[in-house]
Amino acid sequence: MFTKYGYTTIGVVAVIAFILVSLSFFTQSNPLKIILILVAAVILVLTLNFFRDPERKTPAQNDIIITPADGKVIVIKQNITNSFVGENCNQISIFMSPLNVHVNRIPITGKVEHLKYHEGKFIAAFEDKASENNERMETGLVTDNGKILFTQIAGFLARRIVNELKMGDEVKIGERFGMIKFGSRVDVFVPGKWKPVVQLNDNVYAGETILFELKD
Repeated sequence: MFTKYGYTTIGVVAVIAFILVSLSFFTQSNPLKIILILVAAVILVLTLNFFRDPERKTPAQNDIIITPADGKVIVIKQNITNSFVGENCNQISIFMSPLNVHVNRIPITGKVEHLKYHEGKFIAAFEDKASENNERMETGLVTDNGKILFTQIAGFLARRIVNELKMGDEVKIGERFGMIKFGSRVDVFVPGKWKPVVQLNDNVYAGETILFELKD
């Protein structure tokens, strides 16, 4: 299964691959013919791999926040301040390499009450300063257990953030809402009453892996 966010790109790459393969039939050089076919195959396979969108099974539990992105946990912070969520927040950041699934999913059921796009740079997404300096899209939800904010951050290769949400949307945990193309990062900010349940360098999977649980 492939994400709808990649249909145009997949189509363009498929046409390019077809042209390269067609050209290979008109060349008399066997090495060049092989190169053209290999290049066509590689760019098509890489594109299809990037835009894959596997089904995920969201945990049937209450009082959890799941990861909105696939990737590796690179930041866990506690007792920080976020302008939307407030004071005494916890933060988890996930780095998405070009090999990860890049479709993003809603981390918790709630209502969209904050959307803000920031223009910025395209430094490596795993750098801590990327959270403040890079191009990014903030999404804030109001839930039954307080506000949470998640930020899609463009990376060194990423040049487009996709976010279909609108102010006032009622959203459900595990639903697809967008993606970041070609390498990126997602930051999640929650009130301090939410306890992180992952560790640094853990691999997480959007729609399935639990990031936070509500403290007793």
